[in-house]
Amino acid sequence: MIGAEAIVRCLEKEKTEVIFGYSGVAIDPFWNQMINSNIKRVLVRTEQNAAHLASGFARISGKVGVCAVTSGPGATNLITGIATAYADSIPLVAITGQVNSDMIGSDVFQEADITGAVESFVKYSYLIRDVNDIPRIIKEAFYIAGTGRKGPVLIDIPFDVQNAELTEKFSYPESISMRSYKPTVKGNIVQIKKVIKEVENAKRPIICVGGGVHLSQATEEIRKFAELNHVPVVSTMMGIGVMPSEHPLYFGMVGNNGQPYANRAMNESDLLLMVGARVADRAVNRPDLITENKVMVHIDVDPAEIGKNVGPTIPLVGDIKHIFQDFLEQDDHADDHDDWLELLNGYKKEMASCRIPRQGDYVEPKDFITRLSNAMEDDAIYVADVGQNQMWSCAYHLVRNGRFLTSGGMGTMGYSIPAAMGAKLADKKKQVVAVTGDGAFQMSMMELATMRQYGINIKIIVMKNGFLGMVREHQHYAYDDNYSMVELKGDPDLSLIAAAYGMGYMKVNGNSDIDAELKEFFKDDESCLMEVRVDPLELVKF
Repeated sequence: MIGAEAIVRCLEKEKTEVIFGYSGVAIDPFWNQMINSNIKRVLVRTEQNAAHLASGFARISGKVGVCAVTSGPGATNLITGIATAYADSIPLVAITGQVNSDMIGSDVFQEADITGAVESFVKYSYLIRDVNDIPRIIKEAFYIAGTGRKGPVLIDIPFDVQNAELTEKFSYPESISMRSYKPTVKGNIVQIKKVIKEVENAKRPIICVGGGVHLSQATEEIRKFAELNHVPVVSTMMGIGVMPSEHPLYFGMVGNNGQPYANRAMNESDLLLMVGARVADRAVNRPDLITENKVMVHIDVDPAEIGKNVGPTIPLVGDIKHIFQDFLEQDDHADDHDDWLELLNGYKKEMASCRIPRQGDYVEPKDFITRLSNAMEDDAIYVADVGQNQMWSCAYHLVRNGRFLTSGGMGTMGYSIPAAMGAKLADKKKQVVAVTGDGAFQMSMMELATMRQYGINIKIIVMKNGFLGMVREHQHYAYDDNYSMVELKGDPDLSLIAAAYGMGYMKVNGNSDIDAELKEFFKDDESCLMEVRVDPLELVKF
């Protein structure tokens, strides 16, 4: 058995269903051995998107996503996808080919120090020197990626190691134990009892949920706890979907681009449970303010996050699912916070923004997003890109029993289409919709060929305003409408793009019967691209 075959055998032992990637000489031994495997192979059209597809797959399947590319430019193209996964704690194993071991450091053709290049945004990385180490390293990589605070792990494998024969009998470890890596799962029972006591005593408690709740698959436990104790819930961008959007206890997204009533609710609380969230600048602009006159509990599986940006009154390290299961066991009575909820509902009614459908050339985006949500299936997967479309989606998409995905920490334009493709492959029965701007669309539209090749049917909505809208909006406020490098002149005709890739196409403007158009858009499971004309001067206003 050669190293390349050993890699494939290891992936099969991990029950890998699909691997996303791009070929090249330095990774060819691996791809050649993949021919004999039942693992599905998906050839993307640019390496960055291999990581984005793997990310979308991981987030919906709950498994570790896998991608593989060649050395040099193939590996460096993957970097943005790896960094995007790291910023949102998405579990990936990224495999890169490398030049022959004896040539490393010689600046030979297509050599890049990829382990060094990704050092600051992977959980761990390996450069395999001994072919016999492959089973152990791959077992460790999947374990590290998928446990604790999840994230990407990179494995760099030189060409000669892939072709070398194992001198020891192939044996894949059944389990793994690493002295230097032992993530905490169970929360400290003393701290858990302290939190329960604070919930009982609080008059204005609130829970702020982040992406860690999804990663821990703790949605059900959070909902039960909130409902038992009548505690309102807000979310970070990555926590959207933990509570259904129209749940009476949910008060929207917090942060610079969040709902004003959500921020006010968090500021006026006397007990704040920060759950699976980093307390980063986008969600909490002034961390010092959210701790004033309140007890703050920070619950996270990563001890490094607790106290990094704000000091909690009660720190609690552990897996969120396990911790909230313990909460539910310890908390044997329901609490009443009706006065607090009545106050927050008053804020919500008072501060809700107005959505007026447009007539003429342009669609009112906030109204459109809500209509889109109502036209989607209850358990659909909605993938927002980055920019104004993301802000409108966060505020006005209605999550019921589905999922909301986006690039939160890194804010990577072009994420939505490949991530939606990965999500569709993770659950083929689910309706999947990617919502993007015209700038981000052009960063990933090459993947329409991948969709066509592999029959990955998703719905794509392009909010077209002819600008890099979010940056234009910043320049509107910061530079008094002195615009620079934001106007997208020379954009392609999207109807021709759709036709070129064999997709359906629709166009919506302010005079359209939007509900009828959306009904037509969703009439079957085939891929379709909808162009939505948005006013170039539209702002993100809540």
